[in-house]
Amino acid sequence: MIGRLKGILAAKRAPQVLIDCHGIGYEVDVSMTTYYQLPETGEPIALWTHLLVKVDSHSLIGFTTEHERKLFRQLIRVNGVGPKMALTILSGINEREFALCVTQNDIVTLTRLPGVGKKTAERLIIEMRDKVEGLLEVTHATIDSGESVTTARRSSKSEALEALQSLGYKSADAENMIRQAARDADPDMSAATLIRKALRASVNS
Repeated sequence: MIGRLKGILAAKRAPQVLIDCHGIGYEVDVSMTTYYQLPETGEPIALWTHLLVKVDSHSLIGFTTEHERKLFRQLIRVNGVGPKMALTILSGINEREFALCVTQNDIVTLTRLPGVGKKTAERLIIEMRDKVEGLLEVTHATIDSGESVTTARRSSKSEALEALQSLGYKSADAENMIRQAARDADPDMSAATLIRKALRASVNS
């Protein structure tokens, strides 16, 4: 079991990163919550990981905190929630926001996430109610929207669009989310910030 990786961030393209650990590159899928907190390429990085074993593949899921990994592992135990949906949930809302949805029976917010229907939202609330203690105190560092970037706006939009589609959003919906998020925004906005704005607007709409 690979439980943690520490090395150099060799590349990042939402929702996947490449970590160089002493010459071996590990491809790791991450939620957008984790992606927002990544350092710049070439900088040291450490991620908690979950090894996902399938019949035809092995893949790693990465998290900046043990809290997020623990929640991911609890989510995939819920009937009807697989790893992809769990990552989508953690991309659209952080641990504290998810805990609030559960404790406040907020089905509406949960069903705004792609792939989460009313029945799934109800199961999440019922099965996770006794597992979210302590998550209401969890906070996350966020990347400053004024971060230095060198990527062209078109490239940022393309990367953000691909990330949203990989999370389960339909192409037309993802394009509309990016269009709305980019309206009146800094032309040099990074893909990470663009994804964050699009997801926030979708959940809060």
